[in-house]
Amino acid sequence: MKQCCLLLIACMAVGNSYAQQIHGRVADAQTKEALPGVNVRLLHAANGCNTNAQGKYELTAAAADSIEISYVGYVPMQLPAETAANMPVIYLRQSTTSLNEIIVSSSRDKQQRSEAPVAISTISAQTLSETKATTLDKVLNKVSGVYMVDLGNEQHTMAIRQPIGYKSLFLYLEDGIPIRTIGDFNHNALIEINMAALKTVEVIRGPASSLYGSEAVGGAVNFITASPTLVPTARIQLEGSNRGYKRTDFSVSNTVKKMGFAVSGYYANQTNGYMDHSDFHKLALTAKVDYQVNEKNKWTNAATLINYKTDQTGGLDSIHFFAKDYRSFQTFTYREVKALRVHSTLEHEWDNSNHTTFTAFFRNNTIGQNPFYAIKDIRGTLKANGQINSDGFNSYGIIAQHKKQFSWKQAALIAGVSADYSPATYVANYIDITKDAAGYYTSYRNTDSLLTDYRVGLLNSAVYTQFEFSPLPEMRVVAALRYDRMDYNFENHLTPSAYTGAPSERNNFNALTPKLGFTYNLGRNRGLYANYSVGFAPPNISELYTGVKVPVLKSATYQNYEAGGWFAFAQQKGYADLSIYRMNGSNEIISVRNADGVYENRNTGATTHSGVEWNVKYTPLRSLLIRTSGTYAEHIFKAYADGSKVYNNNQMSGAPKWITNTEVTWKPALLNSFRLGAEWQHISKYYMDPANTSLYNGYNLFNARAGYAYKGFECWLNCMNIGDQLYATTAEKSAYGKTYRVGPRQTFNLGVAYTFTGKK
Repeated sequence: MKQCCLLLIACMAVGNSYAQQIHGRVADAQTKEALPGVNVRLLHAANGCNTNAQGKYELTAAAADSIEISYVGYVPMQLPAETAANMPVIYLRQSTTSLNEIIVSSSRDKQQRSEAPVAISTISAQTLSETKATTLDKVLNKVSGVYMVDLGNEQHTMAIRQPIGYKSLFLYLEDGIPIRTIGDFNHNALIEINMAALKTVEVIRGPASSLYGSEAVGGAVNFITASPTLVPTARIQLEGSNRGYKRTDFSVSNTVKKMGFAVSGYYANQTNGYMDHSDFHKLALTAKVDYQVNEKNKWTNAATLINYKTDQTGGLDSIHFFAKDYRSFQTFTYREVKALRVHSTLEHEWDNSNHTTFTAFFRNNTIGQNPFYAIKDIRGTLKANGQINSDGFNSYGIIAQHKKQFSWKQAALIAGVSADYSPATYVANYIDITKDAAGYYTSYRNTDSLLTDYRVGLLNSAVYTQFEFSPLPEMRVVAALRYDRMDYNFENHLTPSAYTGAPSERNNFNALTPKLGFTYNLGRNRGLYANYSVGFAPPNISELYTGVKVPVLKSATYQNYEAGGWFAFAQQKGYADLSIYRMNGSNEIISVRNADGVYENRNTGATTHSGVEWNVKYTPLRSLLIRTSGTYAEHIFKAYADGSKVYNNNQMSGAPKWITNTEVTWKPALLNSFRLGAEWQHISKYYMDPANTSLYNGYNLFNARAGYAYKGFECWLNCMNIGDQLYATTAEKSAYGKTYRVGPRQTFNLGVAYTFTGKK
């Protein structure tokens, strides 16, 4: 017996002599960013750990053991312990058909997608990388229920659970902070995004006012910028097209001890396009610095600079459009944007149950333009009226938030406050315009006539809270509430008139917006959700102060009811999610013509929006991915009148019922890092006017993409609009006739890139 014990002790000693301490880091294979919270465990022993905020892990393992590395939304990896010990960084690859990815936009904090009772989609870093988009619509239109309208040269408008329009019904954020101030909405706001700095994009469909406040009615789009990489990286890429488009992108990033940095940007230039007067250039730069003070404190600072100028082409009439006559009626109109955004965020983790963030931000924004839409012909002459205007603001704001987790029912409480003070100015000068006999505007003359000159002090203060808990193991209930107050202090520097604006005055708006929803996990990657939410949109500066007769306007309000679900199928080779919604709008602001012929804004509009949205991904083969997303929706006027014309129960103009986007991507196993994709975008017919007298037949657009990467080198060729189809991104009818915005013609984009990835 004694000999047996000695033998056992000897064996244990030998076993322990082969034990080793394994340590390293885990990062995203695409972005090279550290992944915190990754589970690293031994396969043959009850031992494991999670990576810390810097992606570090450490555990003891026998040489003969193996470890498994797993993280939500990523493909798990198994490695021999001896192999892992020799890998300073382990890279995890995102799953292409995963449902349970981590999101941040639904609750302003990290959570699993399956726990959020909301329609939300994520555009991954891989999708952004493989699409090689020259404009954001080429990636956002892959999302179900989204139609981002290309107006040329990164100009755009949006349709999410709404018709194509230009109202302040969508909220655009960068890292959770609105990129523009409330009350000064611009439908071209995404010009101010640096595409080269993006890591992912999250799109919430439906009202998100309970967390983000006003304008988040049709949806909220959160552009999440790349954080510093775990290892040294540098990238340079060049691309150009057969339509005169040239672009250069760059990025540099690294983390040294506790501090990491990322700098990225691009310069794009367009000349001699298929349309006359359609040149543009844009410089976009973003810098981000992370400082991990210790395990409990992190300090992030970021800045984005945009310098943009484009010719404004406007639309074509029916004759020019169908004749493919791309001569623009405009020869001097332009839009110029200069934007600077800076934010600083301090995160503190008190303990495992308490987390606080504090953000201070600053914005400086100026839009100067000679707009085509302000040009008004003088009947019987070769003259027209126009204007050169400038719209600018500075913003000073804070957002403070605390999250408390409870052991009871896995409950969590989020509470926050925000304040945004943004003094804004607007100046417009009259110009005298000359046109030729064919109707082309050829020149203009500056005058000393000042049309508009005002200042508005905009203050948006808010408090919000969200509580969630699990009354049943399978159920998660979420309730949120936000109170907003918006103060407008309008100062007119000119004598009030129909041109110069309203008299100086003060206005304020208040809104209380709730949300209540739940998710129910059916098991095996299947689940259901439902929610009720409210969105609101206060009047914009232009709606409040355009004329002398300014009635007391209210915020437009939208009641939203939706339900949906998700499920995996074909042995986890695919997943689908589905949403059904009904949104009722009231007190919508419309321009009404009075008996004296003067227009004024009133809260007299009401609409209903009903639809179904779907997104399906399926990988029948490891090398083949099939994706389809889309929506079927109806948008109806319940109360809408323009003078004596009543449009109740008509379909809203610019509202296609069917919007779909389908894509097939092939990555052959025999040719590693090669990809070939084909995409079909379908927009169904829609009415061009509220009276429902004219239809635009919509379009079908086909695109193809091919790319190949070898070591750090990459090349690609994208063909947009393969068939060179004539189509319009918007089609409208007014008292002056029909107008079509020409969609881009067949375009080939060729690009090359080199990425350097160092070692830790």
